Amino acid sequence: MPPHIQHNIQRSLITHLTKAQQALGCSFSMPEILYNVRGKVAGKAYLRQWQIRLNPTLLLENEQAFVQEVVPHELAHLVVYHQFGRVKPHGKEWQYVMGHIFNLTPTTRHNFDISSVQGQTFPYWCQCREHQLSIRRHNKVLRRQTQYHCTICGTPLTPQQ
Repeated sequence: MPPHIQHNIQRSLITHLTKAQQALGCSFSMPEILYNVRGKVAGKAYLRQWQIRLNPTLLLENEQAFVQEVVPHELAHLVVYHQFGRVKPHGKEWQYVMGHIFNLTPTTRHNFDISSVQGQTFPYWCQCREHQLSIRRHNKVLRRQTQYHCTICGTPLTPQQ
């Protein structure tokens, strides 16, 4: 990861960690940052390890959004775990940290272009539309390990013939 990007990530961490410390009246150690998340995920918080792992490909393509949104999003998970223990991942505690402490809109998903990290997909159908399943999910269906359902109409997804 280029040093200037690492510096910007670190600066965002310090800024938001300071806000959390001031608002909550406690101190937090600096989380470890790793750049090893793959796939379509922008970042992940590893609570017990006190780590934030970021997707290097998406970070390089969306540096400003990572600094302003993804890093605080993942840091909020760590802060919430420190203060409240295991709670709902995007529950009221996390929303409070994002909205009232970090002054950010508490969004749960990114909207980055994922074409550079998108793996092969397979078309499936329900009663209302087409879905694209990842190769991992497609293989689970083929091995009869699971069946997926549409979140809109609730019907099982079937492979396109």
